[in-house]
Parts: sequence; C-alpha cells; structure tokens
Amino acid sequence: MLNICLVAHFAYGAVTGGSHGSIGGVERQTSLMAKWLVSRGHKVSLLTWAEGSDEDEVIDGIHVIKICRQDSGLPGIRFFHPRWTGLNSAMKRANADVYYQNCGEYITGQVAMWCKRNGKKFLYSLANDSDADYKLPVMNTYRERILYRYGLTHSDYILSQTKKQMDSLKAGFNLDSEIMPMPCPGPSESEYQNIAFNKDKPTIVWAARIHESKRLELFLEVAADLPQYQFIVGGSPAQEDEYFKSILNTINRLDNVTYLGMVARADMPNLYRSASVFCCSSIYEGFPNTFLEAWSQGVPIVSTFDPDNLIRDRQLGVDAVTKDDLVSGIKKLCSDPDLWQLHSANARAYYQQNHSVDQVMERFEAIFTELSN
Repeated sequence: MLNICLVAHFAYGAVTGGSHGSIGGVERQTSLMAKWLVSRGHKVSLLTWAEGSDEDEVIDGIHVIKICRQDSGLPGIRFFHPRWTGLNSAMKRANADVYYQNCGEYITGQVAMWCKRNGKKFLYSLANDSDADYKLPVMNTYRERILYRYGLTHSDYILSQTKKQMDSLKAGFNLDSEIMPMPCPGPSESEYQNIAFNKDKPTIVWAARIHESKRLELFLEVAADLPQYQFIVGGSPAQEDEYFKSILNTINRLDNVTYLGMVARADMPNLYRSASVFCCSSIYEGFPNTFLEAWSQGVPIVSTFDPDNLIRDRQLGVDAVTKDDLVSGIKKLCSDPDLWQLHSANARAYYQQNHSVDQVMERFEAIFTELSN
C-alpha cells in the first residue's frame, strides 16, 4: 500500500462534488486521482483550504486535511501565517511517503522545501505552458517566481502534459520531464452513444473559468458574427470584477447566447452532448480538461490553442488563430455532415486510446511506487 499526499488548495469543492468551489481542471484531476488511488487500496491524503468545518475529515476514503481558511490571518502576514505554517502542519499530519502537486505557483516551492527538509519525495506536474516558460509570464511577483523556481528545480520527478512543455522545460531550465497525458472520466464503450449531427440549429459551447486569459470576449465576437447558430457559455469568475461585468453586458446584448453560470459536474456530460462544436478562445493553456471531456463524448473542437498540434494533425476539430479563423472553422464543421462525423469519430477514438482513467492512472501509480521505494 502506498501512502500519498496530494496538495490542491482549491480541491475541496471538487472532491465533495456539486457546483461550488473551483471548477478548474487541476482540481478535477486531483480529485479523480485521489478517488482512483483509494479504490486501489492506497492511503491518500488531500490537502485543501478549510471549507465547511475547520476539522480534517474523511470523504470517500480520502483523508481531507485542512490547511487553514483562505481568508484567515492579517493582510501582509497571512502569507507566512497561517497559510505557510498551516501548509507545513498539514503536510506533517499527512506523513506520506510521496507528495504530489499540480500547477506552477509559489506553493510548488513551499511543498518542495518541506519535502527536502523532511526527507520526502516530491512529484510535480505542469498544468500550463506558462509553467515551463523560463520567463514565468503569469507570475507577477518576485516571491512567486523565486519559490516556483525552487520547487521546480528541487522536484524528484516532473511530469509535462505535452512535448512542447517538455522541450520548453529542457531549454529554459535544463530539466528533464516525462510526458503524462491527464486522465479524464468519460463514457465506456457500452455507455457511449453517438451524437447526432444537428444541421438545423448548430450549438457552440464554451466552458471555462471566466478570466481574461480565456478571452471569452473573442467567443462572443464569434457569436455576433454567426447569429444563425446558438452559443452557450458555462463558467464563473474567481471574482466579479470589471472584466466579468463587461462580459455580462455583452452577453445580454446577444440574442443567440445563453449564459449558464457555473455548471455542476453531474450536468457537464449533457452540456457537451448538446454541442455541435466545443470552442476554446484562450491565449494559452496546458492541456484543457474540457478538451478531454468533449472528445470523450465525440465532440469536435475549434480552438485558438492546439496542444502539440493534435487538433490539426489528428483531425479532432479545427485549429485557429484569429476570430475569423474561429468563425470559418465552426462554419466548416457545422455545414458538412460527413466532415463533422469524421472529426467526431476521431475525437472519441483519441480519447479512448490516450486519456481513459485506468490507462493513465496505472502509469501514475507506477511512478508513485517508484518514488516510494
């Protein structure tokens, strides 16, 4: 039996289910990993912010260990106490053999530092292309960059999601990594049902955290150019700032756009199955969980982000750069039933061959075992 600790501050909502908490792919994947490892008989701890009760609890066999409440402590001091001291205390209570963290942030360094000081192994997984960029373009403070670089260079094992990330990490940091596709739950062969091509009223779905890097405004420009199609937006912002308010104002002016807000996990499969095309308008990504979820249902993707050129090379949809590219890609797929069927079948086959849960998680289990010995 392995003793594994997963550090994911925002994963409490994902592990408890429902529509509250973070909807990010990192949290979904970490929750999925925890449940799968428990099902294999391993001891698993999950470190999160304190939500609900402040006390540690057991959820579906997972030992959920609370760090502290996210808003606790005094401004200027809370970074050190109770956040950092709370993390150290939670890691000590977990007393695992291997600690795992996904996504580049200052916490990467904090986890690596504790592991090094206490003789524990640390497995780190990149979540985004920017995590492998030597300039660390989305880390705005010196403190973030210093701690992340420390964590990256003191990891015992590093996982990348794509060859681009692996090459970037090697070129910028001279660090080796292994490419690991992320797991994604989806319908089995017996559960899967083909989606019918909708020639009368194609529906285009966008789902993500609402943030400037996701460029939802670009998707809405596409909707304005295609009034004959139906557009659906799912997701919510971390906070209702001016950017979000401007997005809502735009949505309210467009008759062919429906805004759902945050969508519960249980409702996501039906949302994908309602789609003729899933659309991504992001500036950068890692390997979006939404891609895997869409492909598991046989939904082609039209996207401004194409991980390792998979969409283009494997005909899983249409890759794009500009707004006009998105418009033409959507029109191309939605006006040609044979082409749509080809891309739909390719999408489903790619998911089955590369991202089914058991296939990916058995590789994770092997790495955790190697690090534990």
